[in-house]
Amino acid sequence: MSRRVVTFSILNCALVLGMVLTAAFTVSGQQPAKGPEGAPKEGKGKGKGPARPPLFFREEWKQTPAGGEHPVVPAESVANPDLTLSLLGPTGKEMLMTGAASDETNPIHLWTGMCTSPCAFTLKHKTSYADLTGLARIRLVSKMSGLHQVHPLIKTADGIWLVGDRADGSLSDWIESEFAVSDVRWLRVDPTRMVTTGNWVKDPDLSKVDEIGFVDLMPSSGHGPGGWADVGKIEVYAKSVAR
Repeated sequence: MSRRVVTFSILNCALVLGMVLTAAFTVSGQQPAKGPEGAPKEGKGKGKGPARPPLFFREEWKQTPAGGEHPVVPAESVANPDLTLSLLGPTGKEMLMTGAASDETNPIHLWTGMCTSPCAFTLKHKTSYADLTGLARIRLVSKMSGLHQVHPLIKTADGIWLVGDRADGSLSDWIESEFAVSDVRWLRVDPTRMVTTGNWVKDPDLSKVDEIGFVDLMPSSGHGPGGWADVGKIEVYAKSVAR
């Protein structure tokens, strides 16, 4: 066979092989490699979800030097200097402070045991509103007696008071629980009588929340077993909005 024929045969084989490879790429959905301009952008199609908000505030309460059980004094019972405390409801000022920071079985906490009507408390940041939209969440340490539970209570920047259908509390021990604010349904509440009013509020504006706390919607039974609520450490994770 002449050298010319051999060369021609090799070229034909190369041409056929190239056609086969191109067809294979097309069938498999792949394309021949491209330069940097044709490469997909890094991360395209993998979108990231919304970012979790940072800690907005934490409150662990402050015991007096004498310790023990005593009335809650808003100006003295709050450990976080950025927060102010309000006691709400007809007997909200009967709420007591007790516990000790070093005692896991009895940490510093607010106790509703002496409230003979529904009572509540809220915490207000001095310089910022809380944006409770998106992935905002709340944690609390609590313990209950009887049928009592605590519900989240908020006041929006335009003065609307709302109580949520989320209920927390364990009868057996102190527990730390967490919930997403977006999972909560809200009812209006009368802050003077501390009773719910009206129907469920559809899509309330939680982008500027003025006060955040918890409410015990049942009268309490006093000392000893019966019915009351204990609320210890509270953490709120939310975006900060300047006042």
